[in-house]
Amino acid sequence: MTRTEPTHRMLIDGRLVGADGDLLDVLNPATEQIAGRVPDATDAQLSAAVEAAERAFVSWSVSPVEERRAVLRAAAAVVGEHTEELAALLTAEQGKPLADARSELMAFVAWFDGHAAMDYPADEVTETETHRVRVRHVPLGVVAGIVPWNFPVGQISWKIAPALLTGNTIVAKPSPYTPLTTLRIGELLADVVPAGVLNVISGGDSLGPRLSEHPGIRKIALTGSTATGRKVMASAARSLTRVTLELGGNDAAIVLPDVDVDEVAPRVFWTCFGNSGQICIAAKRVYVHEDVYDAFAERFAQIARSVKVGNGLEEGVQLGPIQNRAQYEKVVGLIKKTVDSGAKLLVEGSIPDGPGYFVHPTVVDNPADDSAIVTQEPFGPVVPLLRFRDVDEVVRRANDSEYGLGGTVWSRDLAAAEELAARIETGTVWINQEQLLSPMQQFSGHKASGFGTENGVEGALEYTNTQVLSVRKE
Repeated sequence: MTRTEPTHRMLIDGRLVGADGDLLDVLNPATEQIAGRVPDATDAQLSAAVEAAERAFVSWSVSPVEERRAVLRAAAAVVGEHTEELAALLTAEQGKPLADARSELMAFVAWFDGHAAMDYPADEVTETETHRVRVRHVPLGVVAGIVPWNFPVGQISWKIAPALLTGNTIVAKPSPYTPLTTLRIGELLADVVPAGVLNVISGGDSLGPRLSEHPGIRKIALTGSTATGRKVMASAARSLTRVTLELGGNDAAIVLPDVDVDEVAPRVFWTCFGNSGQICIAAKRVYVHEDVYDAFAERFAQIARSVKVGNGLEEGVQLGPIQNRAQYEKVVGLIKKTVDSGAKLLVEGSIPDGPGYFVHPTVVDNPADDSAIVTQEPFGPVVPLLRFRDVDEVVRRANDSEYGLGGTVWSRDLAAAEELAARIETGTVWINQEQLLSPMQQFSGHKASGFGTENGVEGALEYTNTQVLSVRKE
């Protein structure tokens, strides 16, 4: 029987739209109870969203950039005013602690405000006695913004803000696991963003491919797995659709022997286990110099045992559940495979019975480099610690991966740390800091971790074509 009463509606052409077909149940990963129901967009609704964006593009693309900045600022203000409501909804669907959900909403606001303030380049004009050459950055058209379930709100802001700033229109599609908060933001912005400029649709696993293959789409901006990125790139090749792909990672943290273990171990821990390890740029392999390995491992294990895991709405919870059953089963299976291989666990995180996809932090003691826990991206709360002896060795081992998204280096010797970091084959390496991100700082992946750039002026320009107007003077 078809159900027609969603808890949240889609935004298409400035109107809030319910279900023409079935609804999707969205589960709370901490309770496995239904947190909401959303429309499963039909082909007709998908086309309506793209066509609305195409119509809106005609006027939006030529609107003054200051008007577009004003819309971004107004949208940021509205979301900021509803932070508490949205954070509770985000925790209910994603599982992360409420404080982390608030931080993600604040990041959404910061990305909109940051792009509104960005020094977006004006036309460049060069004149000689015989010619005037004008270089323009013109918007592409309709953008498809597709995001995963780990940071659904933060990631969609990475697509919407630069697309709108540069004069594009967008159809945004959240993951079927976490569509509630994004749809609610669409509801709040229905009267803030001009009709058709922003469209938000929801649907099951087939919606992403249908959206990326739609002939009206001029650019696909995806954050997701490397496997999904390959499929999107293949479909985009048929129509030569532009793509920006932020994909998987297996980031290395490198701890040099001169660190203060008591200071650094907690910071490295949270670069690994924040959001229960469900971060593309989480440290997923921790290489520790043999001179401090034992002390570091002991302190790291103490922290892992002390962390409170539970429902993100409960007071004091530091880590929530894994977001969905499929990922939960993958992580549990990887831990079992690691144990069966004979690897030693420094911390054997419990996997409690009962509802919720909970796995407590698990720490593996110096497994083999070719073991699955080292070569694969767990995307969950399990991390190996690995001994190393010298810099050349650790650079080789850190780079021995198909991925190249990010990494961290920890040392008191900044010059040595920067020299080492420059040898790591990734888009970003953070030195003596957690994963700092900014709307003003470019972010990109190397190798199988991505294609193109997000954030900063360079990221914004990826939403444009370059046009040269060359005039010969009489």
